[in-house]
Amino acid sequence: MQTSELLRKVRRIEIRTSHLVSDVMAGQFRSAFKGRGMEFEEVRPYQYGDDVRSIDWNVSARTGFPHVKLFREERELTVMLAVDLSGSLSFGTHAQLKRELAAEIAATIAFSAIRSNDRVGLVCFTDRVELVVPPRKGSRHVLRIVRDLLAFEPASRGTDIGGAVAEATRMLSRRSVLFVISDWRSNTVSAKGGEPWEDALRIARMKHDVIPVLIRDRREHALPALGLAEFMDEETGECIVVDLGSKAVRNRFAQLAAAEGSLLDETLRKLRSEAIRVETGSDFVAPLTTFFRRREARRAR
Repeated sequence: MQTSELLRKVRRIEIRTSHLVSDVMAGQFRSAFKGRGMEFEEVRPYQYGDDVRSIDWNVSARTGFPHVKLFREERELTVMLAVDLSGSLSFGTHAQLKRELAAEIAATIAFSAIRSNDRVGLVCFTDRVELVVPPRKGSRHVLRIVRDLLAFEPASRGTDIGGAVAEATRMLSRRSVLFVISDWRSNTVSAKGGEPWEDALRIARMKHDVIPVLIRDRREHALPALGLAEFMDEETGECIVVDLGSKAVRNRFAQLAAAEGSLLDETLRKLRSEAIRVETGSDFVAPLTTFFRRREARRAR
């Protein structure tokens, strides 16, 4: 990609996402995620009215007087964006590649985070971690993230979502929000059956707030009746010719896509993980705002 074209794309995403954050999502990100963790502050002697559940029994036994632990709500978050740059993200049939949509969503989340004075980092992955941008604050930092998402050329084409989630988990020392932006198609195989990233996601969720963002194109679950067509696997390079004029072929493809979607849904339900689902060529703002509002409503209960 030429420098002038890249700058135009970065600027276009900056303008669009800044508008969305200011006019549509203002405050929703903060209310959905702020205070998700509590940070230890001090131990002090028990005072009348303190919650007995906060008593530190070790200190109390050592001093002979009851003491309580005090915590303060975390006001600053670390938001990590784990973005899939594998070959399958280079697909798109509605004037937009999945990778371009991933960049717009990541930029929207990043600008929302810096408006809340949070730090934002980036992990780009294929079947390996390809690029790491450590979490920092500021709009210039977010613009760097957007530029990297658009311009970075990965060395590999495969996908290992579990490996990327595990690496992000190792990098984050304190509780953080981890958005995993991918089509959630991994070419690694699970020895236990099910999804190959399941164990990594379960471990990450023990410490962090992990949000799957699922990016798809409508032609990935419904093929048009076009006659003979050649398909290439963007991750392996394998090519096949398919007769799209055959209703049986189109139905079989739809069945396989539905089965794949059911396995994904079942795994996420088992992990109690709620995904944000978006599709190329459609408005991604509604799924994002709906997700943030649901999170905010649950926290207010």
